[in-house]
Amino acid sequence: MRPILMKGHERPLTFLKYNREGDLLFSCAKDHNPTVWFADNGERLGTYRGHNGAVWCCDVSRDSRLLITGSADQSVKLWDIQSGTQLYSFNFEAPARAVEFSVGDKLAVITTDPFMEQTPTIQVKRIARDPNDQVGETVLTIKGPQGRINRAVWGPLNKTIISAGEDAVVRIWDSEVVIGGGQDASAVTRTDHRAGKFEAKFFHKILQEEIGGVKGHFGPINALAFNPDGRRPNFFGKYHDENIKLILPVSPPLCRRLTLPPPACPLPKAACCTSSSHRGATASPANSLQ
Repeated sequence: MRPILMKGHERPLTFLKYNREGDLLFSCAKDHNPTVWFADNGERLGTYRGHNGAVWCCDVSRDSRLLITGSADQSVKLWDIQSGTQLYSFNFEAPARAVEFSVGDKLAVITTDPFMEQTPTIQVKRIARDPNDQVGETVLTIKGPQGRINRAVWGPLNKTIISAGEDAVVRIWDSEVVIGGGQDASAVTRTDHRAGKFEAKFFHKILQEEIGGVKGHFGPINALAFNPDGRRPNFFGKYHDENIKLILPVSPPLCRRLTLPPPACPLPKAACCTSSSHRGATASPANSLQ
């Protein structure tokens, strides 16, 4: 797999997100400026300027019209993707860690960090179709988890919210997990790159065998995103790096052809052996896995 280095951020990456069609990639970093790229060739299209702190997370509306970003500057902002215009800013009393649009893009779930005397929260905001009608009213506030809530996502049909955080508990909330791991970032500067577990590995989903990998990372891999079509390039970023690597699929694909044995014949053995339709049976194309 041959990576293409995409340079644009000045601080380490924090999050990556494709739009639904898979032709745009959005990246967040500690340099305050979310960035959008062409997914096909890695060309940088532009940045969304307005945050005054690290941007931890983002999401894209289903029609690729709106971008929502959560930042350490205690704000969540809505953007017009095409023009880069900031449409609205939700302000909080603590850093915003995670954001996600609901199915239908009429709601957004947001998490805030514990900060000063503020406890961590999960909040739901309504998203107006017309930006001029947007207000900051909170529809739902959930409290309870101890420590930072790293991620909150919508469950099926927006009936639940699934959260995960520093307390190592995944919770499903009525009314509507992305689990990360790896080496502690504090140990990065004391670890040789050959000793650290800084390699991205790819596994065959059916055979459960390793089919490839990308080495050369100095620090833990902090963000990973696959194109929705599953065929075009995928991207991932490094925690202690401001670059994105575009991984191009090799040719031929890293996948073996699996030929399955013919299905068992329901006829008696003697009848099966004399039946021309069963002699020399082979697996049909439907029984072969590409």
